[in-house]
Amino acid sequence: MSTLLRTALVTGAGRGIGRGIAIGLARSGYTVGLVGRTRAHLDAVADEIGDRVFVAAADLIDPTEVDDAVARIEDELGGIGLLVNNAGVIERAAADFVADDVEDSWRVIEANLRGPLLVTHAVLPGMLARGEGRVVNLNSGAGHRAMTEYTGYAVSKGALARFTTQLDAQYRDRGLRVLDLAPGHVETQMTTGMPMHAGRSEWTPVEAVAELVRAFGDGELDALSGRFVRAGTDTVESLQAATAQILAADARTLNLSRYGEDDPVT
Repeated sequence: MSTLLRTALVTGAGRGIGRGIAIGLARSGYTVGLVGRTRAHLDAVADEIGDRVFVAAADLIDPTEVDDAVARIEDELGGIGLLVNNAGVIERAAADFVADDVEDSWRVIEANLRGPLLVTHAVLPGMLARGEGRVVNLNSGAGHRAMTEYTGYAVSKGALARFTTQLDAQYRDRGLRVLDLAPGHVETQMTTGMPMHAGRSEWTPVEAVAELVRAFGDGELDALSGRFVRAGTDTVESLQAATAQILAADARTLNLSRYGEDDPVT
């Protein structure tokens, strides 16, 4: 019997996409826990939501702070049904690898990968004990498609995609469902500062991202666990219509293409 909890923990919820997801989930009836580094930003979002919202500030690459924040949110919510690993950063400047500052690239990898690893590790025991839980990892096409710049960002998102498939392989039979969600091109402080988006006039509405998160949290996209979806291109309805085709082709997941039936590498 399903024990689905309409409770969610959203990281990086103080601004941008995280704020939009948290507000969207709250409007859909979720009780929401907001976690991020800056308490003032989180409190401002909590004020927008009104009630059924809880806040815990933490540095998401610090294991002690993460464990404490997750424990407090879990206690306030009575259990976390949905985890949204949204918090993330990008390099300070667009550059190829040789021209880049490797320390800055490592800062990006830590935030985008270590953060989700720590938060998920803290949240999973409660989900597994209940026999049900859902995790959304905010990913990017950069995790699958090579880029001429932002090496740390691309590496972090590729590794995050593998983390998604690992969680699905290890815990699907224990009731966990996990999804890679690319938000598309949402107009945020981070995206508007990237040269590749200079002059862009069409943006993905953050509400489209929040709706995919809501649908996954409600179990409407469970069959796509371990796979990749993109807001602004995919909708709940289009994904449901294409699910059989996606599964038959083993599509939308990280794998190695073979050159033919006699390829010895599998």
